[in-house]
Amino acid sequence: MMVRLFILTLMASVVLAQQGHAQYATTKVKAVHEAYTDSLKQVKYDNFFPIFGQKIYEKGFDIPYPTGVMVNLVYMKQGLLIDNMRLGLKTDTIDLPLTGVDFIEFGNNYSTAETVLVRPDIWVLPFLNLYGLFGRGRATTEINLKFPVELQSLVEQKIVSNGFGATAAGGVGPIWLALDWNVTWTKPELLDKSVKVKTFGARVGHTFVNSRKPDRNIGIWIGAMSVGLGSNTVGSIKLIDALPPETWDRADEIIASYDDWYNNTATLPQKVIADKTIGPLVDAIGAADGSAVIRYGLDKRTKEQWNGIIGGQYQMNKNWMFRTEIGVIGDRKSILFSANWRFLL
Repeated sequence: MMVRLFILTLMASVVLAQQGHAQYATTKVKAVHEAYTDSLKQVKYDNFFPIFGQKIYEKGFDIPYPTGVMVNLVYMKQGLLIDNMRLGLKTDTIDLPLTGVDFIEFGNNYSTAETVLVRPDIWVLPFLNLYGLFGRGRATTEINLKFPVELQSLVEQKIVSNGFGATAAGGVGPIWLALDWNVTWTKPELLDKSVKVKTFGARVGHTFVNSRKPDRNIGIWIGAMSVGLGSNTVGSIKLIDALPPETWDRADEIIASYDDWYNNTATLPQKVIADKTIGPLVDAIGAADGSAVIRYGLDKRTKEQWNGIIGGQYQMNKNWMFRTEIGVIGDRKSILFSANWRFLL
């Protein structure tokens, strides 16, 4: 009995949110909405999900339709930090395995992704939403080597993402809070294994209800998002696909810079490693051998784990919702557009 009372009390104070959109519970009802609120109390809710849905309606609170499909268009660019670099090379004459290169220094590195994500979901409880993520898109990774030679790698590749997540929401009065967590496994076509990505977001906001149509509203919010990448990456790619055209144009400059470092600055241990890694790579560039396959392994992480976000959502009715969200503070820049169709089973 005490457990049931606790659950019902929690539901009575809950904000029902859809990743940043919410219809919040409050005892203050505008006169224009009194008739709508009274009608909600008369609803006979016979759907199984969300559990306790009937109890919520009896208290005069509105809830989203329990099931939905959201389509998200996402653009994201973020800085990367790279450690534990390993290199190898395969040509017609040599076959070098991955070898650690601890003296390499990097400049600014970036990862950019453009993705379409399909997100089916269900409200299991009035305050708990579970969902899946299925995405396709394209990613570009820019790696800038600064020492012992200046060299840029710019790789574009298709990506496939699959994962799952959960959103919990609650609030008091006019303010709602939504917490979202998900994990995805993203497989770039040139990597040997998928990259595990964990995302956590916290959003706080307010919803403005239309005075004539209570099922129509606009929600706005601010918040923060954290992204954690699986660190280890191993793959291989042909040099012609990894290096932009300007790299081949400045092959003589790259060779001269490498020779100057190798002959005048490099220590004996560095030369031993360079002979198995950077040296053969520079030779392949000098020979314009675009068919040479560079092997690489590295540990990567985001330059800044957290960034700020602002967003808004327009709910046209209980079937259709449209939202946008922008990453505004921090190294990570992002923009999202989505359409959400909700329905009763």
